Amino acid sequence: MEKPVIEVIIPTYRPDSQVIELVRRLKKQTVPPDRIHMIDTRSGSFPEELEEDPGIKLTRIEPEHFDHGGTRAMGADASSAEILIFMTQDAMPANPNLIENLVKALRQEKVGAAYARQLPAKDCRVIERYTRSFNYPKESFVKSWDDLPKMGIKTYFCSNVCAAYRKDIYDSLGGFEERTIFNEDMILAAKIIQSGYRVAYAADAEVIHSHNYSVRQQFHRNFDLAVSQAEHPEIFEGIRSEDEGIKLVKKTAKHLLDIRKPWLIVTLVMQSAGKYLGYRLGKRYQKLPGWVIRKCTMSPLYWESD
Repeated sequence: MEKPVIEVIIPTYRPDSQVIELVRRLKKQTVPPDRIHMIDTRSGSFPEELEEDPGIKLTRIEPEHFDHGGTRAMGADASSAEILIFMTQDAMPANPNLIENLVKALRQEKVGAAYARQLPAKDCRVIERYTRSFNYPKESFVKSWDDLPKMGIKTYFCSNVCAAYRKDIYDSLGGFEERTIFNEDMILAAKIIQSGYRVAYAADAEVIHSHNYSVRQQFHRNFDLAVSQAEHPEIFEGIRSEDEGIKLVKKTAKHLLDIRKPWLIVTLVMQSAGKYLGYRLGKRYQKLPGWVIRKCTMSPLYWESD
C-alpha cells in the first residue's frame, strides 16, 4: 500500500534538548514524516539546530495568540498532508514504529483518529505510573457511538500528546475548535464519533510521557478541563464523567495496598480532592467572579481575551 503524506505538528514553548531528541527519533521512524511543523510560542530561545533544519517548518506566534485548539488548527490549515500527527514537545517516541502503528490504526474502517499509548518516564511516581496503565492499557481497541452507554466520557477520550488524524475527515468536520481552554482533542474526537466515524486507541504506538503533578497543579488542570466541558454542553452534557474518576481512585487505592504502600493513599486522597474541587468549580465557572477564575485557572491569557 502506498505511503500517505504525513506531517507531524508540534506546538512548542521554550524547547530544549528533549525536543532535539524528539525530532531525531521522528526522523528515524520506520515510516518517517514528510514534514515536521513546529509552532513556537515566542519565549526568547529556540535551538539553533532545529531552526536551521531544512526538514522543519518553523512558525512563530506571540504568547497571547496561543490557544490549544486554535494553534493546532493553524498548523492543520497550513498542511496538505493526508495524515496529521499532533504531538507535544515532551512526548518521546518509545521505538521506531510509532508512526507506522498510528497509520495502521487509521486504516481501519471508518477510523478518523488514532491516539498512542503513553508510557511512564523513569522518574514517574507510583500513583501516576498506575494512572498511566489505567488510562493507557496494553490492548488496542476502537470506539464508536455504540460504546457511549458502557464507556461514558471515555468514549470521547483522545490525547494530542500523540494522536493522528485523517485530514479528509478532519476537514469535513471543521477541525479543532479555534478557541479552547483545554480538551481540544476530546472535543474533536466527540465530533468524529457523533458523525458516525470511530476513534482508535493504538496500544502498539508508544510514547514516553508522564508528569508528577502537585495537588495545586491537579486543581488548576481539572478546573480548566471542567471549563472546557461546560463550554461545550452539546458534547458533554448528559455524558457520565465523574464515574470514571471514582473508579480510578478505587483501583489506585487497591493497587497501593497490593504493593504494600498504604501510606501513599494519603497522597492519593489529597490529589483526588484537588482534582474534584477544581472540576466542580470549573463546571460552575459562569457563577464565579473573574478574580476567582483567574486564581483557579492554569491559563490566565485565555480569560484576558474573554
